[in-house]
Amino acid sequence: MNSIRQIQALNKRELENAVPPEASWHADYRDTAYIYIGGLPFDLSEGDIVTIFSQYGEPVHVNLVRDKDTGKSKGFAFLKYEDQRSTDLAVDNLGGATVMGRVLRVDHTRYKRKDGEEEEDNVATIMGSTTGHRDEDTDTERRDRKSWRKGGDTDENDVEEPSRPMLKEEIELVELMRDHDDEDPMKEYLIQEKKEEVARALENLKSREKKSSSRRKDSRERSHKHRHHHHHHHHRRRRSDERSRERSHRELDDGSRRERHRRERSESPHRRQERSRERSRRERD
Repeated sequence: MNSIRQIQALNKRELENAVPPEASWHADYRDTAYIYIGGLPFDLSEGDIVTIFSQYGEPVHVNLVRDKDTGKSKGFAFLKYEDQRSTDLAVDNLGGATVMGRVLRVDHTRYKRKDGEEEEDNVATIMGSTTGHRDEDTDTERRDRKSWRKGGDTDENDVEEPSRPMLKEEIELVELMRDHDDEDPMKEYLIQEKKEEVARALENLKSREKKSSSRRKDSRERSHKHRHHHHHHHHRRRRSDERSRERSHRELDDGSRRERHRRERSESPHRRQERSRERSRRERD
């Protein structure tokens, strides 16, 4: 961090004093086209480093220092530009920049290739091998797009697309990743900005779906209560109809008995005796 502040202070002082390029502190390194890069995220590869630093010139050689036993990055590298003037731009603009949460330290250096290190420039070979995996990268991007649409991580073997249509923001993100110029240093920033828009759009979609689901649930509950009330009312009405029919039957039976008694009382004594004798005869038989 101290070296970053020192470089920034030098640049500020030269700018304030209108120091010409030939008198700049950068002129002390006109004999080398190499820069030192420290503070690199450990997940970055040689191709990633070339991509970042190519916005200020044409890199021709890169040496990402790795552990001899594990092969993992040690977090620093040396990079050579085709044009030495590109080193001035890289030092001034990328020193102090934040990449994946780590602050880069970029400075001039007089680098000498070690024994056993390739003498030829290697960037063309590195980037050629990187582009050879374009199909794999495309698959990765496709999985990433699916992850954004679902709002979370996805399994690599899961290749089915979700059933819902893509949001406008998701379509714009896919087009940005696919069509935007890879040489534009703003591409990563624009992609990250668009991802945030997608996240907000997904949150709004979930909120709308939740409200819609709540309304459907309330509607089902009201419908269920209405059916229950209708069934209860129908059951009560049926029981009332049954009681009415029973009461009617009782009233008819009572009316029949009263009518029979009335006829018997209106008969003459002689007729009642004959009726009594007939009943006795039937009972004996």
